[in-house]
Amino acid sequence: METLLVFDYFISHEQEGLYLTVPFTVSPDVESLELTYRYGRHDRNEVDLPQGVFTSRPEINIIDLGLIAPDGTQVGASGSDKTNIYVSEARATPGYRPTPLVPGEWRILVGAYKVAPEGVRIFYEITLKDKCRRLLKGDLHVHTLASDGVLTVTELGQHAVRHGLEFLAITDHNQMARADALPSIPGLTLIPGIEWTHFKGHATFSGVDQPYDGPLAANTPDEVTTRFESARARGALITIAHPFDETCPFHFDMHALPFDCLEIWNGPMRVSNLQALGYWHSLLVAGKKIPVCGGSDYHRSQLFLFPGGPTTCVYAMSAGASDILAAVRCGHAYISYAPDGPALEAHAGEAILGDTVPFSSTTDLELEVSGLSAGDVLQVVTAQGSTPLLKAETRGDFRGVYTMTAPGFARIEILREFIPGVPMLPALISNPVYFDDL
Repeated sequence: METLLVFDYFISHEQEGLYLTVPFTVSPDVESLELTYRYGRHDRNEVDLPQGVFTSRPEINIIDLGLIAPDGTQVGASGSDKTNIYVSEARATPGYRPTPLVPGEWRILVGAYKVAPEGVRIFYEITLKDKCRRLLKGDLHVHTLASDGVLTVTELGQHAVRHGLEFLAITDHNQMARADALPSIPGLTLIPGIEWTHFKGHATFSGVDQPYDGPLAANTPDEVTTRFESARARGALITIAHPFDETCPFHFDMHALPFDCLEIWNGPMRVSNLQALGYWHSLLVAGKKIPVCGGSDYHRSQLFLFPGGPTTCVYAMSAGASDILAAVRCGHAYISYAPDGPALEAHAGEAILGDTVPFSSTTDLELEVSGLSAGDVLQVVTAQGSTPLLKAETRGDFRGVYTMTAPGFARIEILREFIPGVPMLPALISNPVYFDDL
């Protein structure tokens, strides 16, 4: 949905040399703003000459443009050079910083640089586009040469776009990435982050410039807790990274620490990921509601190692970093082995992956799956076990309904034989829909 605001503003000659502001209101859940303005910048006068007609266009008005957010910060300023600007959290016109369109009173900054004796009337058009849920594919765990990767952020971002990704969290070991230092790459949302790397376990803090103060070092349980609590207070998405990894498992008591998400799929599918999957499933059976995600842990391209291997696929309300991370935090996501792997839509009424519905109001989980390969097994996993819905005979898609027989959770898995003769492994793992006995 779009809202169009059209209005005009008059500046008298006596106001020349002043900075003025024109207020307008942004309602909740707006994704982007596009502003266009026009005014009579030049006069027009035709002079008849013996050889023809000369049309003079002297500059009589110069009106500068800027934008101020509700908290008083300057979002950008472009002088009189640009007559059209765009701002969203994901991207913005050069000269303006990407920023969420928070609800409240925004102001157009009007610079009355030059005003004709009769004054000037400026005409503004502002298009406000509402957020809407869409599927975005990305990687929440990658490294650059700032730690032990081999690519710059720009090189890695371009590599990710070529692989079909739409967002990337930069999570270098114990190196904080700042949002304003990240490059602008068309079609890609770059999210600041850090992989807090300790001898006894790793965790990623994503979405804020500085999740904690001071150095990385933590030698006591209290110091570890302080790092996590600081990241939580500052709004970071906290993910326990590769908890059963063969070389760097998570030895801390994760349930004594605040966290938002569990990385159950790190790089190529292997024993440690299957252990993480089993552990997460046991938590679900015990009644816990913990979202999961995946990350390639990309450092350099090798066999089976690439950006988006695996891919976290999120149903986000915009391409902005805050909406992407909010979707991960809510469990509105599934994990696919690659950007071009199987895709999933699942809902129970209005509830999607990660949401909770009363068992008394609905028991049906509706599924749409695309990108199945011959031999794939599609199954629903609940606390009672696994229920196969389909073994695909050829490449194809599936649409169907699974009916819950008792309160609990239902999550989706697709199993695939990637290498002939090797046991089937997950090609897709979803967060559950929860059917609570309310």
